Amino acid sequence: MKIALLDSGIGLLAAAAALRGLRPDADLVLSSNPDGMPWSAHTPQDLTERALACARAAAAHWPDALVVACNTASVHSLAALRAELEPGIPVIGTVPAIKPAAAAGGPVAIWATPATTGSEYQRGLIAEFAQGAEVTEVPCPGLADAVQWADEAAIEAAVTAAAALTPRDVKAVVLGCTHYELVADRIREAVPVPGVSLYGSAEAVAAQALRRIGADPMPQAAPTGTLTVILNGRESALPAEALGYAQGRALRVPGVPVA
Repeated sequence: MKIALLDSGIGLLAAAAALRGLRPDADLVLSSNPDGMPWSAHTPQDLTERALACARAAAAHWPDALVVACNTASVHSLAALRAELEPGIPVIGTVPAIKPAAAAGGPVAIWATPATTGSEYQRGLIAEFAQGAEVTEVPCPGLADAVQWADEAAIEAAVTAAAALTPRDVKAVVLGCTHYELVADRIREAVPVPGVSLYGSAEAVAAQALRRIGADPMPQAAPTGTLTVILNGRESALPAEALGYAQGRALRVPGVPVA
């Protein structure tokens, strides 16, 4: 079994680690475009071309499924990716976990990139899935880039600024960018609400990918799956920044170099 994931950068680590946990025997292909970060700064057409380039590089390895582990790419490029790859390769998108967060009851905050915050897409998701819950959209300028390059000072500054904009009565925080899931513990510590729940998409996306290819979870086994890393269309080593996060360390394969 082989599953590919694409993203602008290391935000795909969260879903990849979730897949590794569910199926330690799965071979994973990680295809990203760090030279083009952040994708949210590009036009939808340019972003789609970048996502297609990542997908084509991954498809050359004949995966059984492709996970679009990026909220922005899922918004703008999912239709184009499916048109090109399906039915041969099922394509699974990523949607912010607004519905389960709202179902838990109480006010909800959605942390997202400035481009996504207030967008027609996100407002549509809120209208469809928030189930009447009070929702606050919180922009997080610079956080995805800070996480990408493991810039500790920038991560701290961005998380602190977003936490200050988060209402003190929220019960849940939705992580509306896959990069944010890599620093979920730091976000939870920074939000000034005891016991606040965080909702990411990685686990649900991983489970959906397995469902699409008819595979059952097989956790609690020794990892045997391989790891292929593609950066800007070229096979490469796992970026050193990835090992700064638990999800990245969970993917490291003995004998595979780190950039």
